[in-house]
Amino acid sequence: MRQGLAGAAVLTILASAMLFPAFSARAQEPAEQGSQRGQFAGMQRVSGEITAVSGTNVTVKTTEGETVQITTTPNTRVMKGRGVTVKITDLKAGDGVLAMGNLDAPNKTLHAAMVMATDAAQLKTMKENLGKTYILGKVTAIDADNAKMTVQRLDGVSQTIGFDETTSFKRGRIGRGMGMGDAGTGNAAANAPAATGESITLADIKVGDTVSGTGSVKSGVFVPAQLTVGAPGQGRRREGQPQSTPAETPGPGAK
Repeated sequence: MRQGLAGAAVLTILASAMLFPAFSARAQEPAEQGSQRGQFAGMQRVSGEITAVSGTNVTVKTTEGETVQITTTPNTRVMKGRGVTVKITDLKAGDGVLAMGNLDAPNKTLHAAMVMATDAAQLKTMKENLGKTYILGKVTAIDADNAKMTVQRLDGVSQTIGFDETTSFKRGRIGRGMGMGDAGTGNAAANAPAATGESITLADIKVGDTVSGTGSVKSGVFVPAQLTVGAPGQGRRREGQPQSTPAETPGPGAK
């Protein structure tokens, strides 16, 4: 059970950072840092597609087309797939990766404490199932009268989703315990760990909220069995801080 939940958490993080062809490097906000727990709290992230692996270093291509070097040490924790510990040499070009550590922005280098990766085939499946077995993105419109909502997905696609009597709503941290189970394999609803946030209604959701949910397509419309809504203030920008959200919107050229 512990391994299954760990795998779901890894898949959730990877999906929220990697559901588009190229990726971005960013520093976490102080608000985000303060809310995190554990030894990786407050670290910067680099996510992208691996273009090369050489020794203990991994080269990553970002959304902006930049090349970022991820450096590792024997103390760096490296995981792949469903949270399986691997060696850095087990990674290969084409894999997706999310690394956390200390970012040396001028030299475009991240000194990693943790590296999480998924292979290219799994990443492709995750992309294909977005909007079919799960949803991740930001609310852009709500039609409460018709029980519908428009979500700008992580891949930039605007999708209208629906709700029925089977849908439940909760408020909590997106990507922190609100796992998508086997979202990438099409078994999301059956394997996702239950969200522990407070129960809410559709009327409590606002335009601009970040949402995550698993479900299925019914009559041509994706209907989540459970929709988790980002907690108030999650990913919001503080004065003087760079814009950042937990479900990052893909940059120009993302598909």
